Amino acid sequence: MRIPKKVEERFSTSVTKFKRVLKKALDKDVNESDTVAIVTDILAEVFGYDKYEEVTSEYQIKHQFCDLAIKVNNQIRFLIEVKAIGIGLKDNHLDQALTYGAKEGIDWIILTNGIMWDVYKVSMGQNLAAVPLCSINFLELSMRDEENKNSLFILCKEGLTSDAIAEFHERVNLVNKYTISAIISNDSIVNSIRLQLRKLSSGLKISNEEVAEILMEEVIKRDILDDDHFKKAKTKVKRANGK
Repeated sequence: MRIPKKVEERFSTSVTKFKRVLKKALDKDVNESDTVAIVTDILAEVFGYDKYEEVTSEYQIKHQFCDLAIKVNNQIRFLIEVKAIGIGLKDNHLDQALTYGAKEGIDWIILTNGIMWDVYKVSMGQNLAAVPLCSINFLELSMRDEENKNSLFILCKEGLTSDAIAEFHERVNLVNKYTISAIISNDSIVNSIRLQLRKLSSGLKISNEEVAEILMEEVIKRDILDDDHFKKAKTKVKRANGK
């Protein structure tokens, strides 16, 4: 992911600043209102939004106002639920934002207590769900770590221009243990493994079925095979190879 130099420079100064701010706020156990103020400043100084024009709390969810929303070019890009800095984040904190996001066609929700920033994709599949995309711990960020910088950039105003969050989402969906396991267990790879074994011993007699059984029973972890993500990845890999 290509991050503009000015954004990297902004990260290097602002992240260090807010590590100190957040640590002090945590020590004081500040309330939700004060946490919202800190989050608003982070949205401006780290992520590059105009906090007077692009950060708003005017959006109502079930007769209550959403804590914050990012609005760029008259379009809501993120809904943000904020909890007090000392409160652990839980999935049920997302319920109102998830319902509103689905109704209004908003794809992304951020749940944060200032320190932790959990990013979710609104899924409109068979069941309405908030699907985790990534989690950022501000106190543990390192600007020498490319993954850390990428995680920040997908939430930046500059990242909206290149739809960085969609690119990141696609990578997360593909580059994971489920997809790689599905690829390894695909017929073409199983056959390649059998041929490699034959090269090691020209007289070896082994079938694709035997190789597949070893992969499924002894190589790939059972918890992966039993997961719905693996089954979906398996279907995707079959379709791709069918093309």
